[in-house]
Amino acid sequence: MNKSLETAANPQGLRRVAIDPVSRVEGHGKVTLLLDDQNRVQQARLHIVEFRGFEKFIEGRPYWEVPVMVQRLCGICPVSHQLAAAKAFDRVLGASITVSAQKIRRLMHYGQVMQSHALHFFYLASPDLLFGFDSDLNRRNIVGVAQAHPEIARKGVLLRKFGQELIRATAGKRVHGTGAVPGGVNQHVSAADHALLQRDVAQMLAWAQEAVAIAKQLHAQNPALYDSFGAVPSSMLSLVRTDGALDLYDGVLRARDADGSILFDGADAQNYLDLIEEEVKPWSYMKFPFLRSLGPTLGSYRVGPLARIQNCDFIPSPLAEAQRREFVAYGGARPQHGALAYHWVRMIELLHCVEVIAGLLADPDILSGERMATGVRQRRGVGVIEAPRGTLFHDYEVGADDLVTRCNLIVSTTHNNQAMNEAVRSVAAQYLDGRELTEGLLNHIEVAIRAYDPCLSCATHALGQMPLELTLLGPDGAVLGRRLRAAQ
Repeated sequence: MNKSLETAANPQGLRRVAIDPVSRVEGHGKVTLLLDDQNRVQQARLHIVEFRGFEKFIEGRPYWEVPVMVQRLCGICPVSHQLAAAKAFDRVLGASITVSAQKIRRLMHYGQVMQSHALHFFYLASPDLLFGFDSDLNRRNIVGVAQAHPEIARKGVLLRKFGQELIRATAGKRVHGTGAVPGGVNQHVSAADHALLQRDVAQMLAWAQEAVAIAKQLHAQNPALYDSFGAVPSSMLSLVRTDGALDLYDGVLRARDADGSILFDGADAQNYLDLIEEEVKPWSYMKFPFLRSLGPTLGSYRVGPLARIQNCDFIPSPLAEAQRREFVAYGGARPQHGALAYHWVRMIELLHCVEVIAGLLADPDILSGERMATGVRQRRGVGVIEAPRGTLFHDYEVGADDLVTRCNLIVSTTHNNQAMNEAVRSVAAQYLDGRELTEGLLNHIEVAIRAYDPCLSCATHALGQMPLELTLLGPDGAVLGRRLRAAQ
């Protein structure tokens, strides 16, 4: 972890502090702080400093290649991109997915969410939560967790491994598989894989309940911190089932304001552009979405577990629903906005995933049945899914020659962009303002970002002319010059 300090070249003579890179997140990003002579924070921003360009080089490709291509956006949540793209091209094909195909896709997806949640909580977040934000840097990692809490680390590793095995059994590979295709799936779950997964699912269910208990215990040990740290009131967006239930694979769009009142409900995800608009800022490659009805100033929102658990009416699995009720009761029936609350609800979702997986493994439709469907071709299709980090949109247009003519992606982390920036500002103002900076204090900002489990490589898309920052460093690492080409 390199937290570099340098003097900013600006007329106010403010000192620039950079956390570069932000650690224990997927992808590359940095935070910059501008401080005055009294170490008062004048500006705090999260920057995404890599650019991928998937939305452009997808153009001109045959549509059937795209679900395999777009999952290369990420090695952590490739299944989410594959399924969102496949769902979009289901629409292009006019295909009504068969019962077997939908259940196999759901098994794949819930395994994906399960493994991703386990990875984040046990590998990336737990060192801060178990040892403290200011603890020894050399201990604050998964190796330190394994040494101090070997059982917690072991169960976290095996929970993730089980999710990865589910992906392999349904997609063909643990990472970047090929199972979901436009119109359905290309394989059933084999009898051998089914037996292996059935053997371990009860143990996973028990460990998932323990994971919720760990998250709740951490919260109970310091509720003042967990309730207030990085707390940023914001609207919430997610898919819900038509009856209001939590659904991570399909559904309609619902949004609530920061107080929990419904802004819209039952919205067809195919018409998401009527609800959401995006803007570009010159200092980041990540777009800033907002709700059209509220405008760019008031319309930012969050997605992911904290939004989903508070946006739905109930969770359609008994153990997770009981935990959801406890979480809602803790907040006094008002939405909770503390960044660290993400960890509690993330483990509730992990428990829900294992419950759903157990039910699907008992269903014979994953072993046999029709896998593919077709229909009347359409020009455009939108695929929406609840990825581990939140609502994911894949929007494609396809020409008569089967080549993609347009692609737009709004990934989960992009939805959370403004909320993460607000959390950075909140933590900087509360913990850093006027103080002598230390590694531990700077880590507070990283903790706030990590709580959202951002996938920064997924989120590096922008509209119009790309902002570009070029920094020239000397042999000793000193900044010799900087040029910025801003977005129009």
